[in-house]
Amino acid sequence: MKIGVSAFAWNFRFDATEIEVVRGLREQGIEGFEVPVFEPGEVDVVGLRRGLEAEGLEPTVCTILPAGINPISAEAGVRARSVEHLKSVVQTAAELGATRAGGPVFAPIGYLPGRKRTADEWAWAVECFQALDETLREYGVELSLEPVNRSETFLVTTAADGIALVDAIGSPRIGVLIDTFHANIEEKNVAAAVALVGSRMKHVHISENDRGVPGTGHVDFPGIVAALKASGYDGYLMIEGFGFDARYTRDAIWRDHSLRPEDVAVGGARYLRGLLRG
Repeated sequence: MKIGVSAFAWNFRFDATEIEVVRGLREQGIEGFEVPVFEPGEVDVVGLRRGLEAEGLEPTVCTILPAGINPISAEAGVRARSVEHLKSVVQTAAELGATRAGGPVFAPIGYLPGRKRTADEWAWAVECFQALDETLREYGVELSLEPVNRSETFLVTTAADGIALVDAIGSPRIGVLIDTFHANIEEKNVAAAVALVGSRMKHVHISENDRGVPGTGHVDFPGIVAALKASGYDGYLMIEGFGFDARYTRDAIWRDHSLRPEDVAVGGARYLRGLLRG
């Protein structure tokens, strides 16, 4: 397994003008850097790829759906646009040099109709990702679908949901992404959920229960890493925590301005290296 860190430690929007934040990460044992790609046309592909290559960091891509994109919309035109949008995300990931992209892209974050999912919505999600298979093969990218907690979606919230969706899609290029923050809310036992995903696991977001430095809260990272080792997982442990840097607009985590992005990245990587050696 390799250790990476998400740009979210610094900023939800990340471009080549901010590339200085990655300098020195490789010397801290961090091998990958996760780039947000929400609107593919807004990404400085050339600048970001050049900067990450110069620092010896492998890019991965995290993506969520922008306004107007919804693979499970009742409107066929919206579903068709959603497929084209996701194809563009895959192409952009490849242009960045990434072979992994993922996120909760089966439905918009915050789309909560106040009911259970319908059979039509499930079928539309399956149809959308089956339509991406050829694009993923063409660009050499694997896609991971991320269950998120009930406050953010109603469609796929647990590891079992993620397994059911990727099995219905039936593509070897599409698997599950477990984010330990969301799993800590929705699973009875996070390590057991990771073991359940098994070989379907394409990517892992390492996030403490308060989104702080991994290893400083109550998420069972030793059990999670043990389950990943047992399943033969050899991908990234991608640290997805949130620090504070006054240069950037943060989300609503205002209570501890002393937690720097570098604390999340370097402290988290140190902790994970210890678990991997164990």
